[in-house]
Amino acid sequence: MLIKNNLQNILETVSKEITLVAVSKTKPIADIKEAYDAGHKIFGENKIQEMVQKYEALPKDIEWHMIGHLQRNKVKYMAHFVSLIHGVDSLKTLVEINKQAIKHNRVIPCLLQARIAQEETKFGLDFDAIEQIIRSDEFKALENIKIVGLMGMASFTDDEDQISNEYQSLKMFFDKLKDSSSDSKTLNIKLDTLSMGMSGDYKIALVNGSNMIRVGSAIFGERNYIA
Repeated sequence: MLIKNNLQNILETVSKEITLVAVSKTKPIADIKEAYDAGHKIFGENKIQEMVQKYEALPKDIEWHMIGHLQRNKVKYMAHFVSLIHGVDSLKTLVEINKQAIKHNRVIPCLLQARIAQEETKFGLDFDAIEQIIRSDEFKALENIKIVGLMGMASFTDDEDQISNEYQSLKMFFDKLKDSSSDSKTLNIKLDTLSMGMSGDYKIALVNGSNMIRVGSAIFGERNYIA
């Protein structure tokens, strides 16, 4: 019941245009089923093996988002069902996703991960690298992937101004990239998703233009279970 209430509380504070990804990593199947029974069908995992196990055990109308750092050699395990891959940070990874998507006759939606945080441990591409990728002939030849937006993680800090500035920078770049690619004849890019914001900062992200938030502990609590 707590999970259902948490979900409802968050959904009541965001507009219908906002996509809420319930981050279910390390949470048991029972918790996900409670959220599902409350009407939620979009869940995010950061480990492919765990996501596969949950996909096999839970209803097939769930949309599974891969939100963690992606190991190319594991893409094949989720290529047949993953709904959106958030953390793509290299052209080589896109090539591998495209390769696996071909095997399943799918086009897999992806987000390019931009590095906006100050911590050196954060994954992601700088803005110039993102532009270089989408302008490259190798990228344009990938017919079984589609870049539908960008994803970014702000610095882990209590400084709300810094968080806001980081998200604002990504929104400005997103808008610029969207404008520049809108007339492109490249079929594998159509930007409409900006994935910014987690449990601790999603309200700041929303103010700065996010239309997809990834919320875990504010829904499921801080407990760490293995499914």
